[in-house]
Amino acid sequence: MTTPTPTLEKPSTDQQPAPSGDRRVGGGLLDPAQLWRSLPAAVAKLDPRTLWHNPVMLIVEAGAVFTTVLAVTDPSVLAWLVTVWLWLTVVFANLAEAVAEGRGKAQAAALRRSKQDMVARRLGKGGAEERVPAPELKLGDTVVVEAGETIPGDGDVIEGIASVDESAITGESAPVIRESGGDRSAVTGGTKVLSDRIVVRITQKPGESFVDRMIALVEGANRQKTPNEIALNILLAALTLIFLLSVVTLQPLAIFSKAFQAAAPDTAAIDGNGVTGIVLVSLIVCLIPTTIGALLSAIGIAGMDRLVQRNVLAMSGRAVEAAGDVNTLLLDKTGTITLGNRQAAEFVPVDGVTAATLADAAQLSSLADETPEGRSVVVLAKTDFGLREREPGLMTHASFVPFTAQTRMSGVDLATDGDQPAREVRKGAASAVMKWVRDNGGHPTEQVGEIVDTVSGTGGTPLVVAERVAGQPARALGVIHLKDVVKSGMSERFAEMRRMGIRTVMITGDNPRTAKAIADEAGVDDFLAEATPEDKLAYIRKEQEGGRLVAMTGDGTNDAPALAQADVGVAMNTGTSAAKEAGNMVDLDSDPTKLIEIVEIGKQLLITRGALTTFSITNDIAKYFAIIPAIFVGVYPGLDALNIMRLSSPGSAILSAVIFNALVIIALIPLALRGVRYRAAGASALLRRNLLVYGLGGVIAPFVGIKLIDLLIQFIPGI
Repeated sequence: MTTPTPTLEKPSTDQQPAPSGDRRVGGGLLDPAQLWRSLPAAVAKLDPRTLWHNPVMLIVEAGAVFTTVLAVTDPSVLAWLVTVWLWLTVVFANLAEAVAEGRGKAQAAALRRSKQDMVARRLGKGGAEERVPAPELKLGDTVVVEAGETIPGDGDVIEGIASVDESAITGESAPVIRESGGDRSAVTGGTKVLSDRIVVRITQKPGESFVDRMIALVEGANRQKTPNEIALNILLAALTLIFLLSVVTLQPLAIFSKAFQAAAPDTAAIDGNGVTGIVLVSLIVCLIPTTIGALLSAIGIAGMDRLVQRNVLAMSGRAVEAAGDVNTLLLDKTGTITLGNRQAAEFVPVDGVTAATLADAAQLSSLADETPEGRSVVVLAKTDFGLREREPGLMTHASFVPFTAQTRMSGVDLATDGDQPAREVRKGAASAVMKWVRDNGGHPTEQVGEIVDTVSGTGGTPLVVAERVAGQPARALGVIHLKDVVKSGMSERFAEMRRMGIRTVMITGDNPRTAKAIADEAGVDDFLAEATPEDKLAYIRKEQEGGRLVAMTGDGTNDAPALAQADVGVAMNTGTSAAKEAGNMVDLDSDPTKLIEIVEIGKQLLITRGALTTFSITNDIAKYFAIIPAIFVGVYPGLDALNIMRLSSPGSAILSAVIFNALVIIALIPLALRGVRYRAAGASALLRRNLLVYGLGGVIAPFVGIKLIDLLIQFIPGI
């Protein structure tokens, strides 16, 4: 499997600032201006037809309607203040979701600006061109795009090679190479060709371009709740129903004991049933899990938004959530764990040949080799032996032999020049070069085989260099040691994955000995050598049969089956259409190492949801001590022992709890959008952290907040 040249690694942090001029919307702390921009959308969400998907807040809205009726029919200060804050509670909950959606809409607006009304040069029968509007292109049409023109639709390059500017889509300024065949043939509509000419076959249906799908996804139109989110919603609905039934049964007891009349002696304008209704609704709203119910949707939307901030497009929220539960991480070696381009590390001569002689021959055979490996040979010869560029006259006496898949060699033939005899130099795979030596009268020595085995045993790639001088048999000069360089910091990142309980597996087409050497250096837990598409698929299925979730990355058509089978399949944007269709995420930067960040973001989503759920539940426990003792203390004086907050009056206790219940939602919106700071740790450590920070914080915050509000409102007449 081939992978594109990786971009610079981006830091794995909770926030990553968008570069200047980038199309991305910055994350991080809540922008107050965004609250105002999202307020109309929050008010629009008060429509019960919209709110029904959030049963907790639907109950709060029903309670607000009920108290509004009571406040209109029997007005009082307490009734109106409770009513106002109940409506604000619903608006604040909607505001959290609207702000999260607003970020997605800002992303979509930026993407729309990248779409232009384009005219395509469609090729008809016989190669004749016709100019048609880009939206009229159909699946299978072929178009020609030249330098300076914009690619009119998603497709695959079937002819030519070109440099393409994809900054409008990816935000990255560096151009990329797109060419026919291989795994770099896919192009995206709206990107611009900078050089040369390519012919593209359209692979999109009308109105279903990659950009169109991105717009729909980031706007949230196609976002569905994840299984975990659905399960949590069911739990919240069940808790709401339990508290609803429990509180409603208090009304007969309250009327019988005259508790509510005792609770509000200053509200003589409201009869017993009126006071009962206000207090009952307040009690329900404060006891049901309104905090997490208000923020749950925003947490899910923000999780997908954090991926967009890193230029990763998740096809569903389920994929983001699955990334947080991944147990096994499959990573391609080339371009992910290693730099991708093997580099010459050492010249190893045979007996009787100096390293300088070997370096000279290796440089000669690499002058016309434009591959990264060939360039590295020239650089190493210059660095270690001071070999500079050859004389200008060399080119007139040299005939370069290009590398082919058939010969597996490259080299140069030098004609007779003065007193210098004709000379042939070859460089390439050991078996191919040694055959060339034998075919030209030479006898390969055992030492060459020993050097080749030694280099291979250390995970390197051996290239044998040989020469034949006119009138003499060919001979091997030595071996170039090409090394696949492991990226800096990879072993530390894999150690971090291990602390999270994630098993890392390297996939490579190398032989087992080479694969083991790289795996040991990189620090992965396991490796799959000489991997075929069938091998990858079988490995993933085996892991999944053991109950584990698997994530992998790929870019080629041969990766498509495994990407489709994996629970989290991340396709590179530079990859083939088949790979992008098979995966459930697309990395717009085509940086394979980003799979590690995706897993971290998924875990951050689950950690954030768990932390705020813990806070919400413990937060409700503290409210019991504010409201219930205050309500019944007049009838059952013994409950005064539980009134540890010592609030000024029953009416103040009820109103303070309702106000705090609304304000805590606003206070937690930035945390829901930004996410709880992620640290690699096991499940038990995360549980302890949640209980200590968010569990204990959820208990303490209401005691402090409700008491402060009580001190502020105790002087309001009628409370």
